[in-house]
Parts: sequence; C-alpha cells; structure tokens
Amino acid sequence: MNSYPLSTNHFSIEWGGKRIGASEISGLSINMQPISYSEGTFRANAPVVMPGKQKTNTIVLKRGIMPGDNEYYDWLKTVKGNTVERRDLTISLLNENHEPVVTWKLKNAFPVKMEWTDLNANSNEPAMEMLEVMHEGMTVVNGA
Repeated sequence: MNSYPLSTNHFSIEWGGKRIGASEISGLSINMQPISYSEGTFRANAPVVMPGKQKTNTIVLKRGIMPGDNEYYDWLKTVKGNTVERRDLTISLLNENHEPVVTWKLKNAFPVKMEWTDLNANSNEPAMEMLEVMHEGMTVVNGA
C-alpha cells in the first residue's frame, strides 16, 4: 500500500453563509473532562479516574477581509442576550479530486468573539478577520 498522510492545505467549510472560504481553521479537538473519585475503603492511596463529560472548545475561523463582506460580523450581531442564531458547521479535509476525506460536523455552533488583524503601515500582509465559535458537540467521519 503506497499512501501518504493527507495535506492540511485543501479544505472546505459549510457554515450557513454565502462565502464559504477560510484560510485557516483551528481548534478541532475533542476533550473529555476526567473525574476523580475516592472512597475511604480504597486500599490504594489514589483516586479512581474515569472519563467524564465531553468538553466543547472554541473553533477559530480565519479568512481575508473582502470589501462588502460582513457575514462573520452579521452572524455575531445575532447575539441578543442569551439568544443567538445557531448553525451547524461542516468542515471537510479534501483530497486532490476535491472530495471530502475527513469531515468534522459541529452541532449548533454560535459566534462568541470576532477579531481583526492589527493595522500596520509597514506591513504587506493581507487584512484578516477571525471568528471564534462554540458548539454543542462534534462528530468526525474519516472516509476512505
């Protein structure tokens, strides 16, 4: 079998907006919060450790700022008190034929922070915007 690991530079994101491009996505991880339990009758002087609830983490979507494109900001503005427009996000790592090979599905995601790059007259970097989102759970599908 002659196969190589997938490259991280070819991916897509579907998030309920019109412009689906992103230059960087970070924070794709699943964490379980450990639970420690001790009882006075335990012979060992150490607690029993077991898996607990899944901890959700922040996903960061980063892309270049385009004139007239306020989709990230418009989504962030849907936060009103404790209500927000929730969206399911689908992030796919693509092969050379542009087909999804690994897919991360985020349930009921919502924006929690938006940040823009620093402005610098001595820089030649593209202007970027970053949107941080939380979610209620992630599933991962790793196809062939």
